[in-house]
Amino acid sequence: MSWAALTSGGKDSILSCQKAIDSGKDIKYLVTARPKNPDSYMFHSANLDAVPVIAQVCGIEYVEIATHGRKEEELADLEEGLASLDIEGVIAGAVASVYQADRVRAITGRLGLSLFTPLWHMDAEQLLREVAERLDARIVVTAAEGLDESFLGARFDTALIKRLKQVASNHRINIAGEGGEYESLTLNAPFFSRPVTFTVSETRSSPGRHELVLGGFA
Repeated sequence: MSWAALTSGGKDSILSCQKAIDSGKDIKYLVTARPKNPDSYMFHSANLDAVPVIAQVCGIEYVEIATHGRKEEELADLEEGLASLDIEGVIAGAVASVYQADRVRAITGRLGLSLFTPLWHMDAEQLLREVAERLDARIVVTAAEGLDESFLGARFDTALIKRLKQVASNHRINIAGEGGEYESLTLNAPFFSRPVTFTVSETRSSPGRHELVLGGFA
């Protein structure tokens, strides 16, 4: 039987996909929930146009679930979308968010599906080191004190991990971004046939938030 992987294109969900493939799971669908509300409690909204291209370069079918992004109601949208797929389980990139993990677990439980969360409770620095080693992932949103515009576009590597740890020593942030401190986008992984590229890049800033908006994905 096949699996569906929930992904926004970020480092955690893509690394979870890679670990699922490493374990022999057959990923048939990459599933993205696209919220109309950018402040969705469950789903990221930044640079989601990259995910259909990620699916294309991975040879995996892309499924998009539209949702208004209203708290709790968006979960019903996700459940309805997953219920329509012929799968045995769901892969999720949950690391430490009990809110997200509990709700995905409840949905898969009601649908009689297995849930695979290979990053759950993984040490934050260990997680980032594996991301740096295996993925080309970049920070595309910052939303925490100490994470200024200069972090946008930074690739996860030893230098970035050091910078994040320095910020964490002065501010109460989770270096893996589990408190919503930042969001990421993955441009390459071992299961990609080639890197994802982009031709458009624009920085947008508002009080307490900076976003790198990319486009022209191919």
